[in-house]
Amino acid sequence: MHAIVLDRDGSLPPMTRAIVLADGGRPSRAGLDDAWPGWADAIDIVVAADGGAGLAPTLSLRIDAWVGDGDSLDATGRAALRSAAIEPHPVATDKDESDTELGVLEAVRRGATDVTILGALGGSRVDHALANVALLAHPALQGRACRLLDPSARVTLLASPGGLRAVDLTGRAGDLLTLLPLGGDATGVTASGLRYGLDDDRLAAGRSRGLSNVRLDTTVRLSIESGWLLVIETPARLRA
Repeated sequence: MHAIVLDRDGSLPPMTRAIVLADGGRPSRAGLDDAWPGWADAIDIVVAADGGAGLAPTLSLRIDAWVGDGDSLDATGRAALRSAAIEPHPVATDKDESDTELGVLEAVRRGATDVTILGALGGSRVDHALANVALLAHPALQGRACRLLDPSARVTLLASPGGLRAVDLTGRAGDLLTLLPLGGDATGVTASGLRYGLDDDRLAAGRSRGLSNVRLDTTVRLSIESGWLLVIETPARLRA
């Protein structure tokens, strides 16, 4: 668990929200607005990861910084970055981190406490999509909120390596909610506000018990005592 640091007057510090644009699937603004109303409210920082810069015009977002090796950004895209005076952070092609990971690290370096990654799902590379999901467990994101967002899904990670962890998830009644253990069993799982409630249960790795639960309320209360739990929310219109 990570401590919450209060301001001197005892209040919570203001949240700094960042969007990282990846170069996977290309969500539309209309699709995101329909699936996740308010997703773009109060954005402070937008970081484009290589070809993810091409998402910005489609989503009506302005880019603050660009990072990547440039292998998925054509000459037109590079010219657009220069003309907009966007701060570049070029890296070598031979590197240990993906461009999306570098985008997340740049957002954190700029003070982001809440990170939304767009363009991280779908596309033609399953390995990239899985690597992006794994980014939710990145050490740099500990103590920060992070999610992968697409019109078809909102993916977050609930981790409790050191004790009970609880969270309230806000959404629409009728939407689907899947709970998948990551890296081992998740124990002491309790969930309310779902059709199939959980009460201090164990979700075993490799089993599909947590698949396709259904929200009964706008708020789902979820907690775990130990383990890592992927939380995948799906709009009800995609139920089939």
